Amino acid sequence: MKTRDLKLEIKALDERGEFEGYASVFGNVDEGQDVILPGAFKEFVKTRDGKTLVLYQHRLGEPIGKADVDQDEKGLSFHGQLVMEDPVARKAHTHMKAGTLDGMSIGFDVLRGGAEFTDDGTRVLKALKLWEISVVTFGMNPLARIEAVKRAGQISTIREYEDLLRDECGFSNAQAKLLAAGGWKALQAARDEPGEAGAAQSLLDYLRNVANPKT
Repeated sequence: MKTRDLKLEIKALDERGEFEGYASVFGNVDEGQDVILPGAFKEFVKTRDGKTLVLYQHRLGEPIGKADVDQDEKGLSFHGQLVMEDPVARKAHTHMKAGTLDGMSIGFDVLRGGAEFTDDGTRVLKALKLWEISVVTFGMNPLARIEAVKRAGQISTIREYEDLLRDECGFSNAQAKLLAAGGWKALQAARDEPGEAGAAQSLLDYLRNVANPKT
């Protein structure tokens, strides 16, 4: 599952934990050079009552509510309800009101044939499967994952390291496994392995861009 972040744009937030806004905006190129086309969300993972899960910081073990989502001309709009009996949801609510939790993000998969690249390297997303929406700390800067840095010292197994890279750093399952297994050398070797070449090359390009940002 991949993620895509943006500045949290809340139209309403009340004391009962109801909030609404946009979880994704169509037509703008993000820092990872992705752009989502209007109507790109083709499949939705739903709860039993037909809602979309709201997570805290993309942590699968910390759902904090549910939302109705819909696509309009601007993007993926939502009307959510936090579970205010949950202390994590109350924490999120407090920080959302204070403006210290001001990012919104989506967790999605690209469907078969759902992406294409332009000449300048921009990935155009046109067919997606939505898994969840999340409130996150740094919606406009996916590299600034302070919680991930704090938790890194508590990692004791390679599986926990993979979970950290995937859930809090925004890497895909394949990329997280490659990084956890052997870092840069593993990425270089994996470019020649069937089934791993694409994930390895995209992550290498990403890391090179971080190390040598465009001015």
